[in-house]
Amino acid sequence: MRIYFQNFGFSPIKRKIKKLYLRALEKSGIDFKGFSVNLRMVDATEIQTLNNTFRQIDKPTDVLSFPNFNFVKGQGVSPKEISENISIDDKLAPLGDIAICAAVAKAQAKEYGHSYKREVCFLALHGFLHLLGYDHLTPEDETEMQTLAKEVLEMEKVKR
Repeated sequence: MRIYFQNFGFSPIKRKIKKLYLRALEKSGIDFKGFSVNLRMVDATEIQTLNNTFRQIDKPTDVLSFPNFNFVKGQGVSPKEISENISIDDKLAPLGDIAICAAVAKAQAKEYGHSYKREVCFLALHGFLHLLGYDHLTPEDETEMQTLAKEVLEMEKVKR
């Protein structure tokens, strides 16, 4: 798996996020690792524009995901669908894009009483789980998604 980080600068968070993504794939039972993901840190104006454009909610949010495949949580997609979308440049299937708002992440870290690193890792993982087909539209789905995220964060020792 390759993660294309944009606007993260030199950050040890990037190594941790890659480990979280690989662990999430493992815990989800998805063994195909030939994906790429675009992960971008954005400002409040950009996330608000994206949120308004794609969700018709005209306010900033913490994280948005834009999947390229129709994963069914924990099941992946067909090899044919993946092979049809392999990038010629890096020979990887572009799983999707994730945008994280730095300002909202900082505010939430303060509000929840944990580090900025922990919040960014959580948001990056949350966005990635959406790319894998997880969602939180029902209480049951939310519990499942939150439980998986918590397990992955604990396994990779991302502390509160």
